[in-house]
Amino acid sequence: MSPRRNPVLGIAAATLGVAAGVAAGIAADRAGKHRAAMEALETPELLDITPDEEHVVLTDDGVTLHAEVDLPAAEAARAAAEGATLHGRPEELPTVVLTHGYCLSLRCWVYQRRALKAAGYRVVSWDQRGHGRSGRGEKASYTIERLGEDLHQVLQQLVPEGDIVLVGHSMGGMTMLALGEQRREFVVERVVGAGFIATSAGGLMLANGGRVATFGRLMLERLGPGFLASLAERPELVKRVRRVARDFEDFLVEQNSFASPVPRSVVRYTADMLLSTPLDVVNDYLQTFDGFDKRPALLEFQHAVVLVFNGREDILTPPAHSELIVEGIPGAEHIVVNDAGHVIMLEHPDLLDAHLVQLVDQSARARVEQIDVARQPHVRRVVTDVAKNRRLKRLEKEAGELARARRSRSGRARSARPKGA
Repeated sequence: MSPRRNPVLGIAAATLGVAAGVAAGIAADRAGKHRAAMEALETPELLDITPDEEHVVLTDDGVTLHAEVDLPAAEAARAAAEGATLHGRPEELPTVVLTHGYCLSLRCWVYQRRALKAAGYRVVSWDQRGHGRSGRGEKASYTIERLGEDLHQVLQQLVPEGDIVLVGHSMGGMTMLALGEQRREFVVERVVGAGFIATSAGGLMLANGGRVATFGRLMLERLGPGFLASLAERPELVKRVRRVARDFEDFLVEQNSFASPVPRSVVRYTADMLLSTPLDVVNDYLQTFDGFDKRPALLEFQHAVVLVFNGREDILTPPAHSELIVEGIPGAEHIVVNDAGHVIMLEHPDLLDAHLVQLVDQSARARVEQIDVARQPHVRRVVTDVAKNRRLKRLEKEAGELARARRSRSGRARSARPKGA
């Protein structure tokens, strides 16, 4: 993925290069089209989650990786284990391990962590090197291959025994494939399920453009290849410009990450993750995407229950990438979601939550019943988040009625005002 085709760099370049007046104009345009929908979707639900455990995993090259563990209630774990495990014991259930994507952090899984924990499963999530609360490595260590080894070390320390269901978004899915390529025996023995969320196995160009990518590409061409490196040396300047252009920053993130209205709080939450990643780290990862191709490693997951889940309007890893994953894994289930972009776990959380809980349950049962999942037929479904759409339409109608009522009251108040007052 070259800088010229990277929407994340487009966001950084555009945010840091646009004056506050232009930002305000574009934000106002966005507000006119989407504000009612975004405000209607806002809920008091907290986006952050308090883990039951926090861990530090030290890699063999000296990088500290931040990891968090969520533990289910005993009753929920017993219910999940009943009928899904050989002896009906919670300790026989697989542990779910969540790996985030490029420029995000483990915070992106907040909804899925809650849902999987409530369903009775132990959940491990971690920050990739250079992201979130994890330490930074040498420039040469920012490769997919190194991330696969990091994942293996996280698993060795935090899931030393028992079955595992791996779930990866974007670069996180690539990390899973690197693990399969490097640790084939481990994957065959321990991994019973895999979720490839809005990701790629390679063989196609990543980040196929869009308005944000085009704008960012033009700015990067004008500013030169040292743009991000020089900005990384001036973090206070970056912070000041981000404060000034905050509305425009939100606009860019919304356009690049989502294909349907989401609450303003979710847009801001996503922007904070994307643009809190150090700019030199963003830059140093780029080379690993050029020529990325791990399609042969897909076969290492053919024994597992596999879910491939992507958005139809994803501009970073379009549906064609998911199609190649499905072609490479016999028996994989493929879910394509209408009105969904790249950060699908925050855009359509309830839909993904349901499919992940089902994936873990099916993975546990397949192990017990010794099902040859590779012989299962491919299942491909194009779905719409009906519940979200209905809620959005209802809330938009209520917001519209409220706005009309306010205008009517304001009009009556003006007409009732004495002349000359």
